[in-house]
Amino acid sequence: MHFELNEDQALLKSSTRELLESESPIAESRTVMEDNPDGFAKDLHAQLGELGYLGILQTEDAGGMGAIAFAAVLAEMGRVAFPGPYMDVAVAVRVLEDCGGDTAAKWQQAAASGEKIVVLARGENMTNADDTNVAATFADGRVTGRKVFVPFGAQADALLVDTVQGIALVERPDAGWNATEQTTLDHSQRFAAIDFDDAGELLCDASKGTQVLADAARRATLGASAVMLGCMESALESGVAYTKEREAFGAPIGSFQGLQHRAADMLIKTESTRSAVFRAAWAEENGEPDAGYVVSVAKAWAGPSSRFVCGQSIQLLGGVGYTWEYDQHMWLKRAKTFESFYGSTRASTENVLASSTHLNS
Repeated sequence: MHFELNEDQALLKSSTRELLESESPIAESRTVMEDNPDGFAKDLHAQLGELGYLGILQTEDAGGMGAIAFAAVLAEMGRVAFPGPYMDVAVAVRVLEDCGGDTAAKWQQAAASGEKIVVLARGENMTNADDTNVAATFADGRVTGRKVFVPFGAQADALLVDTVQGIALVERPDAGWNATEQTTLDHSQRFAAIDFDDAGELLCDASKGTQVLADAARRATLGASAVMLGCMESALESGVAYTKEREAFGAPIGSFQGLQHRAADMLIKTESTRSAVFRAAWAEENGEPDAGYVVSVAKAWAGPSSRFVCGQSIQLLGGVGYTWEYDQHMWLKRAKTFESFYGSTRASTENVLASSTHLNS
């Protein structure tokens, strides 16, 4: 499928690339990863809010720009392995809008502007990120329970907690969260397990919250797929550029047919992922009935494809590709981490099969 961004979306994409090249090139992502305990630059996050990026998934009336714009921005962020909770906050802003009410509206505005960090806290299974079973509860104005792998949870000002009773908002206690850092392959990501016994407010009950969270999960799956696409683009470009410079036997190694075949396979994987991601973004933006299906297709394809492309980029560089000084490992680690979260490859594949009516008839 050949897909073209419209004029506004193309302008957003190009301006995002310029912003990231200026404010957060991959060298800066590396610095944040190694030296910043928060895992992101707060001033840049606030700048994203001022520019409207954090409210990108809101409805059009609220100033949102749609799922295609969301995917385009995240693909650019994937190119530089952009650190921080951008995607998670953007998804949470839309959850707050969908919940409605005065409290949700207040936090929606604060999160969309970049003033506050708000993310979702859903998972409770340490060994299965796709498990949506919930034991956390909301009763008598308090949230109790434990959530694991909360993205940037320790840095959040408020958490949207999935409970048996519905979606509850818990503000950061004065003493801070009862959080335990959870390390993953991607050193620039910050996940935390958080134990709750805190005051909270129920934003919407379970009957409404179930659909709100399903929509949020689908958008996060789309976003993760777009990030992996961006990682693939940069890994491919970087690897091919190296083969043009590195010489062996008196010729650039890129002239060797074996490496050309490898690069061609990488290109095919990257371009097919682009088609899948933007087909899914189009379906999401237009409210197509098969949006869940095509988003799962995109994630099921993007996961193994990004792992392949980023891994092959290391191979193109040879031994130095495994070293810390080169950027290849940053794209591979981001791709592999996002393959496991936000709807794993296995879960996405199962969703695709379950939704394929021609296979179930």
